[in-house]
Amino acid sequence: MQFPSLRRFVGLFCIPLAAFSLSAYAQIKVGVTISTTGPAAAIGIPSKNAMLLWPKEIAGQKVQYVILDDGSDPTNAVRNARKLSAEEKVDVIVGSNTTPNALAMLAVAAESETPMITLAASSSIVEPMDDKRAWVFKMPQNDSHMATILTQHMVDNGVKTVGFIGFSDAYGEGWWREFSKLAELRKIKVVASERYARTDTSVTGQILKIMLVKPDAVLVAASATPAVLPQKTLIERGYQGRIYQTHGIGTLEFLKVGGKDVEGTFFPTGPAVVAKQLPEGNPVKKIGMDFVKRYEAVYGADTMTQFAADAWGAYMLIANAVPQALKSGQPGTKQFRAALRNALESTKNLTVPQGIINMNPKDHVGLDQRSRVMGRIQKNKFTYAYGG
Repeated sequence: MQFPSLRRFVGLFCIPLAAFSLSAYAQIKVGVTISTTGPAAAIGIPSKNAMLLWPKEIAGQKVQYVILDDGSDPTNAVRNARKLSAEEKVDVIVGSNTTPNALAMLAVAAESETPMITLAASSSIVEPMDDKRAWVFKMPQNDSHMATILTQHMVDNGVKTVGFIGFSDAYGEGWWREFSKLAELRKIKVVASERYARTDTSVTGQILKIMLVKPDAVLVAASATPAVLPQKTLIERGYQGRIYQTHGIGTLEFLKVGGKDVEGTFFPTGPAVVAKQLPEGNPVKKIGMDFVKRYEAVYGADTMTQFAADAWGAYMLIANAVPQALKSGQPGTKQFRAALRNALESTKNLTVPQGIINMNPKDHVGLDQRSRVMGRIQKNKFTYAYGG
């Protein structure tokens, strides 16, 4: 009996092993950490709903998604980011969806050299650009984008004085920094400035101080259901002026908890939230409506939110960058992660549900004035009011 040579014998085993190795590398791995429990759950749940619609293939490569809950806690967000980068060895991280969590994750992205696309809003996540932030990109509009259209709406509607109440964390401070600067430029006088924690159950003291100076309008710089508390207190105390909120309120739970107390509220928002009512000439309407139809086909009519649209935009951003990154390395490698980071930074004229993205080394958001409009709550729904 003749036996195969040693070289042929070894080759019989090496060829399948090599094929298996290439197959493993061919799979792109996307890690996610979002808040589906805790105070920010109203933001995280629609984000996750959109992620469950993400296609399982990009540029001919299979994609695996690893989705973790950080419980709205920065420590958990960091733990999840380390698990995703060190243990799961993901090619890109998406999350988290609150500013404190995202800021806490910056160091992990830089240390592991893993690109990160955050779903949180504050510009402090990507500015000022430095070695840590070079690995981080952001889907939501900067506070400055939203504050610009919000203050313009105030001017157009005769608002001369404003009271401010915001979260006592990076989200509230980011909004205070941008809003107060633009208010001064537009001759709007801020007559009161108060803070509260996301977990507070009463803001009566802060609201009484604001009402004492009788502002024409009050801006609540908060997000999700905790943003309801100051507004309910204002209404209970008989406040008659305009009430503004930020784009952080864009959840169905905000409408449910707020009820009649949030009726008539003005707020800046991404165009996808009110896509059905956008003017026909709006450059984002078609892509926005495509996502609205996709989302509502699964989750029901009028269920799409700011945060679901941001999550879908994150997928579109990754899908747009992957073909370029594949030219430099295989998924699962350091070379691929670096190439993916570079491709994300080079994104040009990508229309997502919330705007048109043009990034560069100094701008890891890439959105312009086409990324926001003013909305208003009418009949317990988010409706289009102004701009675009």
